[in-house]
Amino acid sequence: MKLKLKNTPEQVELIKAMGSRNGTESREALEAFAAFVGPVVQKVLNETALSSALYTDMAFDEDDSPSIPLDLYYNEDAGLISVWSQNVAGGLPTSTVDVPVQEMKFSTYRLDSAVSFHKRYARKSRLDVVSKAIERMTQEVLIKQERNAWAVVLKAVAEAATKNGRAASVGSTGSLRHVVEGNADAANFNLSSLNKLVTRLKRVSQSFAGGTTTEARGVTDIYVSPEVKAAIRSFAYNPLTVGSIGSNQQTALPEGVREEIYRGSGTEEIYGITIHELLELGLNQRYNTLFGTLWNSTSAPAGDTDGFYGSFTTAADELILAVDATRDAFVRPVARQAESGGTFTVLPDDQFYAARQDKTGFYGFVEEGRVCLDARAVGGIILGAE
Repeated sequence: MKLKLKNTPEQVELIKAMGSRNGTESREALEAFAAFVGPVVQKVLNETALSSALYTDMAFDEDDSPSIPLDLYYNEDAGLISVWSQNVAGGLPTSTVDVPVQEMKFSTYRLDSAVSFHKRYARKSRLDVVSKAIERMTQEVLIKQERNAWAVVLKAVAEAATKNGRAASVGSTGSLRHVVEGNADAANFNLSSLNKLVTRLKRVSQSFAGGTTTEARGVTDIYVSPEVKAAIRSFAYNPLTVGSIGSNQQTALPEGVREEIYRGSGTEEIYGITIHELLELGLNQRYNTLFGTLWNSTSAPAGDTDGFYGSFTTAADELILAVDATRDAFVRPVARQAESGGTFTVLPDDQFYAARQDKTGFYGFVEEGRVCLDARAVGGIILGAE
């Protein structure tokens, strides 16, 4: 992420005015600059966040009390619905079980950051310093957004279980967990595990009548660690293992596929499934550890031959996260500000009004939440589970 202010006469004069020792002049310049920067930061956050590919924004007016009609998302006339959401920023996502034809109220929280710098940089028209300050504020909010967004996704995939196309209790007879058992380690990742997962998510994606859906359902995207991506790149020169590791059941990829992987330093698709790389996934990594904690707090599946049964050890087991992006399963409720109509607000930081401090700064925030309405959109493979 890189923000850069244009070196125009108007920008220079505005930055200089921000550093003025005249309180009124400085305040007016800060307010004008904040109003200009807010939409820019909002655009950068929307385009930079990896989780934005999963979540659909649902804007609402600030100070409103919005809700989501669950029956419109599920089209089910019987059974229970499980919804995962957070009550506070950074909190453990909770699973709310509700019946159809209900309005679900959700919680939002404020994600904010503040930056400051000496006024002398403004008086010298140091646009690079001001740019870096705004860039730092954006990065801090982005980190908070991403961690909250992925926490809800990981909670949903850890607890998701489906029976006859409907949400089911974890461990109940006949329920299918959305996480399947993979091969022994990431270095030996093969396509048989992915094929198993695709079949599993097809099975849990029944229509509300218990039959074939009218829309294509399954896996559209997978999120993997750099180690798994390295294993995929190795398809260009290594044979693929068909059976279990050590069974010597191996086959070669077509030469055209190998050449494509070799020339492209990897591949971005397998079976038409888009591959995304996340540094937070992998042994002992942040999201892997969080998933292990969430997984180990649930009961084991019953009668599920392909599902992952055991406990998850973050130093030995690794998650591959799968998503069906065709579903409107993940929602990001976000407050729309009355004055600007934007979702990200930047304000002058009023703690630096004392002239002796000779500093100035900004405070930025977004009011949002994260909700998973349909866990049938997520699944996973556990590597190291053999």
